[in-house]
Amino acid sequence: MSTFRAPKGTNDVLPPDSGWWRHAYRVFEDVAEQFGYGLALTPLFEDTEVFARGVGGDTEVVEKQMYSFLDKGGRSITLRPEATASVVRAAIQAGGVQGRLKASYWGPMFRYERPQKGRYRQFYQGGVEYLGSGSPEADVEVIEFGYRYLERMRVPHVDVHINTIGDAADRARHRTELIKYFLERFDELSPDSQRRVETNPMRVLDSKADTDVIADAPKPSDFLSDEPAEHFDAVRAGIEALSIPYTLDSTLVRGLDYYNRSVWEYIPRTYDAAQSSVGGGGRYDGLFEILGGKPTPAVGLAMGVDRIFLASEAAPPRSLLDTFVVVADDKKRTEARTLVSELRREGLRVDMTDTVRSVKAQFKEADRSASATAIVVGDEWSSGLVAVKDLKTGEQQEIPIKEIGRWLRA
Repeated sequence: MSTFRAPKGTNDVLPPDSGWWRHAYRVFEDVAEQFGYGLALTPLFEDTEVFARGVGGDTEVVEKQMYSFLDKGGRSITLRPEATASVVRAAIQAGGVQGRLKASYWGPMFRYERPQKGRYRQFYQGGVEYLGSGSPEADVEVIEFGYRYLERMRVPHVDVHINTIGDAADRARHRTELIKYFLERFDELSPDSQRRVETNPMRVLDSKADTDVIADAPKPSDFLSDEPAEHFDAVRAGIEALSIPYTLDSTLVRGLDYYNRSVWEYIPRTYDAAQSSVGGGGRYDGLFEILGGKPTPAVGLAMGVDRIFLASEAAPPRSLLDTFVVVADDKKRTEARTLVSELRREGLRVDMTDTVRSVKAQFKEADRSASATAIVVGDEWSSGLVAVKDLKTGEQQEIPIKEIGRWLRA
């Protein structure tokens, strides 16, 4: 037996269990199309500076979690720990954003983390980026996108935790007061937080080891100027109008440096894990300039597919196949293969064995394939009929060959 195993912090997913993942992707694509987001495809790896600059040099992602290496040309390359910086880099490379650009993405991300429930070293995200709009209506749309996706994926009791961290000047004032506050309580902080107090005090607000100290720390909302405050009021009014439940969370800052103004996370009340959110996002109006582009307002989100899998309500797995063709008379194997081809051309999901096997063995394969039904090609064929068996109930009936496609789709 092979001793090879998947690397620590990664998972294998095989059929039929992968049916949920295919469903999750299809639903995401469906919602993206409904909201008007086109597909963005970017490399799985980038120049390390794309993430070091975009995500923030003092973040835990850059300091501890990135998979970085030198390629054969001596260039520093990093497997993407998130996709927003990649999409923005691609938009800049394409000449910038003219008007609005609404893009969606889906795929694996990589972070060197301590594996635990819902937290892996290779994990999957689906996300959207709304580029070129500074309107609070864009924030509302992106927040709604994530909420509707979770509805479709049957994640119950989701609450949107939302906050605003203001603009650059607001954050500077907040930063000054944060440093002062944390320095007065320096000995009470964890070693990681002590190291970040003067370089990146906002990250201390993310620390799960310093909750008692953080509780009374200065809040971003205490330093808001008029325009960011009005923007946030409009975002709140927008999600209220859509009846999306939310909670004001004054400690929420998100873990990446590029955010400003609105930030949020989706928290299912029934999901029990160290990482309680199943997705989140925010506005990042300064990221284009950080990566060398022209000033461009933007807002986006990323949904954690691995966590959504754990948080979603149990649902009957979608059948992998609509039908499996069982050949009861080996002399009619060519007819059976032709029937399979015709049904596939009609858009149905159909399979059959590739060698002569007993009827019993073929039914076992139909079960393993998670097929909903089995079509038996046998003596009835000469009368223009096939026998169709429901593999869940065991019920069987004869259907005219010419009507089988219509019957399966009904």
